[in-house]
Amino acid sequence: MSERVRIALTIDTEYGDRPGRPDNAERLLAALGEEGAVASFFLQGRWTAAHPETAAAIAGAGHLIGNHSNWHVRMPLLTDEGLVEDVRTAERSIAAATGADPRPFFRCPYGAGHDDPRVLDGLRGLGYRHVHWHVDAHDWEAGQTADGVLERVLDGAGRQGDGAVVLVHSWPDATAEALPRLIDGLRSGGAELVRLDAVDA
Repeated sequence: MSERVRIALTIDTEYGDRPGRPDNAERLLAALGEEGAVASFFLQGRWTAAHPETAAAIAGAGHLIGNHSNWHVRMPLLTDEGLVEDVRTAERSIAAATGADPRPFFRCPYGAGHDDPRVLDGLRGLGYRHVHWHVDAHDWEAGQTADGVLERVLDGAGRQGDGAVVLVHSWPDATAEALPRLIDGLRSGGAELVRLDAVDA
């Protein structure tokens, strides 16, 4: 990895698909703070409404806030009206908890809809655009380990180079365990961790 490479670590913050430690989002936030690193958090509205103090702490630490829908359903399955309601409901919960406007950053759950013109047009009408990723840590896979997360991200970011957008999730134990080493590994390779708005203008 060459010098002055910017890497945007994005964290989809939602209810998990499998059991994990209930404080993993807080563990991620603490690790970022200890390392003096920034990230971009895509907050699920339903999660945010249930965890307003953690959501507020994320925003208060200076991390970028994006919208990750309210119900975490595949966006193409929603009607036009359902899409508007889902996105706006999440937006209200996020704003109430954090004081932040998540626009224009939206991430479709599972990435579903990132190439669907109807979904993208609907998001655009609400002031959003979908933010995809270059590197998927696959931390959502059953049995994934901290070493596996670390290897996937370092390898993928190294191949992508400047401007790489990395996807991890807030709920897997493996991600919380890997994050301190992940930050150190990226920096050792010459990368600077930046918010999404520094690479996704």
